[in-house]
Amino acid sequence: MTTSHIRRVGVVIKPQLAEAVPTLRRLAEWLDARGVRLLGGPEIAAARSECGAAHAIDIVAHEELATSVDLVVALGGDGTMIASARLLADADVPVLGINYGTLGYLAEFSIGEMFTGLEAVFKGEYRIEARVRLAVELYRGETMLMHSRVLNDVVVNKSALSRIVHIEAYLDQQLISAFRADGLIISTPTGSTAYNLSAGGPVIYPSMNAVVITPICPFTLSDRPLVVPDDALIEVLLKTPNEEVFLTLDGQVGCPLEVGDRIQIRKSNTLFKIVQPPNRNYFEVLREKLRWGK
Repeated sequence: MTTSHIRRVGVVIKPQLAEAVPTLRRLAEWLDARGVRLLGGPEIAAARSECGAAHAIDIVAHEELATSVDLVVALGGDGTMIASARLLADADVPVLGINYGTLGYLAEFSIGEMFTGLEAVFKGEYRIEARVRLAVELYRGETMLMHSRVLNDVVVNKSALSRIVHIEAYLDQQLISAFRADGLIISTPTGSTAYNLSAGGPVIYPSMNAVVITPICPFTLSDRPLVVPDDALIEVLLKTPNEEVFLTLDGQVGCPLEVGDRIQIRKSNTLFKIVQPPNRNYFEVLREKLRWGK
């Protein structure tokens, strides 16, 4: 990708992030000076007016944003990167994440590195890291209630007052186990450092072709996290009636489950492409976030 190929840049902002407003104006002015349009979804209309850059930012529908830009800039943090992945759906568009605060797992550029990173992208002097996503379908009987994609994880868990729930998990139609636990996490390598890690699951290198199945507080201590191939079909079946159990996708969207509900999880056909800073590697991120060796 070179400058001649970048004509429109999309922007996604973390809600209620006041610090992003002046950054949005600077970004709009920087791109406008280079003849590049900046597009955003309906939710940034207020920020556009507040930062005084209305003339330089086009407001479009989310589905139009995903198909009309050559690059997305995410202003916020890892949650904003996950929201960007959901917004992009099948669009093959790289995302440059600007992190407000400490070094992020996904949003790795600091505010001070934003324009340096953009210059590198415009010149074609950058690298892309493609992350696996999972396609998720929820069935009640033969009716599909939900279809979505996740970048981090699929979580089935109980409410605070519910008892231990009974969940069956299958890999390519072979029974893995009938888990009795607080819930179950199915995580990508990207999501291995999120809820999976807190529940005792392993850290998986981002480029690995693997998925982690991790029980949450299992009743039987011999039920341990399991790493499986990412090209397998994973099915999760809720067996417990009369309990409040929820399906949550990437910690951002979800719905309540009923006994007999079936969740099918498989590798998505589309990857999430992250623009990587040239001066940083994955182990540096882990050392900083997990404080390894400190």
